Amino acid sequence: MGRKVLIYNHGGSGNHGCEALARTVISLLNESDEIDLMSEEPEQDRLYGLSSFCNIIPARLPESRKSFSFIRAYTALKLKKDYFEMDFLDYRKAISELKQYDLAISIGGDVYCYDYYPLYIKIHRQIRKHAGKTVLLGCSLEKSLFDDPDFMEDINSYDLITARESLTYEYLKNAGVKNVELIPDTAFSLQKKDTEYPSGFLPGNTVGINLSPLVIEKECRKGILIENYVSLIRYILNETEMNVALIPHVVWNSNDDRKALEMLAEHFGSSGRIVLIDDRSCMELKKIISECRFLVGARTHATIAAYSSCVPTLVVGYSIKSKGIAVDLFDTAEQYVVPVPSIINPDDLLNGFKWMYANEESIRGNLKRMMPEYIERVSRLKELL
Repeated sequence: MGRKVLIYNHGGSGNHGCEALARTVISLLNESDEIDLMSEEPEQDRLYGLSSFCNIIPARLPESRKSFSFIRAYTALKLKKDYFEMDFLDYRKAISELKQYDLAISIGGDVYCYDYYPLYIKIHRQIRKHAGKTVLLGCSLEKSLFDDPDFMEDINSYDLITARESLTYEYLKNAGVKNVELIPDTAFSLQKKDTEYPSGFLPGNTVGINLSPLVIEKECRKGILIENYVSLIRYILNETEMNVALIPHVVWNSNDDRKALEMLAEHFGSSGRIVLIDDRSCMELKKIISECRFLVGARTHATIAAYSSCVPTLVVGYSIKSKGIAVDLFDTAEQYVVPVPSIINPDDLLNGFKWMYANEESIRGNLKRMMPEYIERVSRLKELL
């Protein structure tokens, strides 16, 4: 008889990184396990086919405005300016209706990286009441978090933590956190799925471009990131024979890559050498990315799809996760990651791409040598779980 397993902190498959994590984590569980995927957007998961191998349940249920919990949360908001209790209300309702699980796995690897991480501390505390053991999977953690006593109490209450890169792993070990393992992001093991290429996509001679509204919010000067992408694409079109594919990896209404990419497409008009990839599953997107000659990307899981397919990749990064993964793959983030705050000139991104263009074969060769073993390390998670 299999275990009862809950997978939670899943934002919904409209973020194809979340979809990739859900698919690959479930693939590492036992076939006999009964798996509930607790989702922020259940309909998205059904749309992309996740309901064929797990039971999808909502992460939030509306709380009555007449309940004691609502009144308490509303009071905290008005008197203490504490909005986390209000944000947590609908999660509390959904968690209260959970059954008991043998294992609960958080796959939101970077949920502690954002200002609203206290919400996820509250969620984990309540989930623990419904689970024999809890796991924080594939996390990335900023060093400043370890100064927060509430965070330290929470992080020490997990039965297993896997860090997806060595910088986070060292922070955890140096803080004395137990039951920590260094295991690559499970999305490195995601399988590709054949899909149709749009007209204008040249397999093996196309530069994949990914840009997100989230990374634009991190820019040091309004408009500088779009300037850099425009400069880069203009160079590709004028100085090389490569085409350009604009590849969205998140299509949430509140955070849709297509909006940023459409601005780039409109800037260049109908050159015939720029194609905007339409939405499709994470496995189909990985297939497209794997056929690119290069990727310049802002979304972590778009870059993971490229790395794992041995595509030379320039990351437009804003957090520890992009730096940490690059350090593990190349022993340095220099030249492989362009930190968003450092982008101050219109050609900063182009200069990074020129270096990658000049070193294309050595980068690809290095990825081909080390990637099989790197991906194989993901399989160790199966025995740990």
